[in-house]
Amino acid sequence: MDIARVLMVAPVADVATAVVWYARLLGRPADTRPMPSLADWHLTSGGWLSVFEDPERSGSALLNLEVPDLDEALARLEERGLTAGPVQAGGTRTRFAALEDPDGNRVTLLENPAV
Repeated sequence: MDIARVLMVAPVADVATAVVWYARLLGRPADTRPMPSLADWHLTSGGWLSVFEDPERSGSALLNLEVPDLDEALARLEERGLTAGPVQAGGTRTRFAALEDPDGNRVTLLENPAV
């Protein structure tokens, strides 16, 4: 099986509220709004994040975003008024911190530096 892209979907109760929050998280507006209930951010050439209005499933997503420098990413979030939980160690090299969107979808920022 060939995979062209990986798509993360965060179901939310109110897409308008979520779009504002994710724009703060990512530091930019959505790349596309293909329909009123959907917003897409193209994070990498093969990785997208979609925020989709689906009240029945809202708050059920676990999103992991690897960042090159966790401390820098957390500082940028603070500047935008968002605060992640404490930085934790995962294994011998990985560090991570998590926060939740207004619906309770968990967004975890991961740093996994090369050896």
